Amino acid sequence: MKYFGAHVSAAGGVENAPANAHAIGAEGFALFTKNQRQWVAKPLAAGEIDAFREACERYGYTPAQILPHDSYLINLGHPEKEPLEKSRAAFLDEMQRCELLGLDRLNFHPGSHVGQGVEKGIELVADQLNGVLAPDQKTTVLLETMSGKGSELGKTFEELAAIIERVDLKEKLGVCLDTCHVSDGGYDIVHDLDGVLTEFDSIIGLRRLKAIHLNDSKNPPGSRKDRHACLGEGTIGLEALGRIVRHPALKDLPFCLETPNDLPGYAREIALMREMAEA
Repeated sequence: MKYFGAHVSAAGGVENAPANAHAIGAEGFALFTKNQRQWVAKPLAAGEIDAFREACERYGYTPAQILPHDSYLINLGHPEKEPLEKSRAAFLDEMQRCELLGLDRLNFHPGSHVGQGVEKGIELVADQLNGVLAPDQKTTVLLETMSGKGSELGKTFEELAAIIERVDLKEKLGVCLDTCHVSDGGYDIVHDLDGVLTEFDSIIGLRRLKAIHLNDSKNPPGSRKDRHACLGEGTIGLEALGRIVRHPALKDLPFCLETPNDLPGYAREIALMREMAEA
């Protein structure tokens, strides 16, 4: 199901996110279930969980319209024991929070190899996923396409496919395509969107594509910088972003903004996405 949403603030508690999304006319939303800049957060209280679920019901948001994102601190590819164990514990906590809130997906950055090499990093990420994924979990984990800055993993479709291939419970995995990241990573979505999607399908499979982060980029294609821009204010541009929103292979996917915006800015861009979709 296609919807247009944005990453909204959950400051003061996750129960505030649905109201913030509703206020800007979003058909869905992304959120952090805890402070994304801290390793540890207090457990979700029963009252918070109930309030979140009630707010979602009040404003008409189903789990399919909500895309939580895990902490930026987590690195499941870290070569050192202590940071890796902290990352694994934090990732497991994120998944458990999604389960408690009734959410069915969790978006995450695959990690960085921190100098040990891509192959070893991929192996570590897959090992960690094998250790935390469970057959009875409702949450699908979405590996995000990355720009390739530093030693980031997931900058190519091949790297994401290699992680998926090594995970036992493949049915618990999907992919979120970030337009800024894939452009900065060197994929020409401006002039050859069909070719990029065909390549994605041949390497990963479009059946695994579960969401789109719609962002413009402040950098030229292939820069590997990862700096998001507001729609139409970057190097991708409105014309190319409109083709992405309207592409038949993506017509049933959720589109979520991660542009550098406040809530009124997101409201304007959500209206703009609707216009682009109908053009």
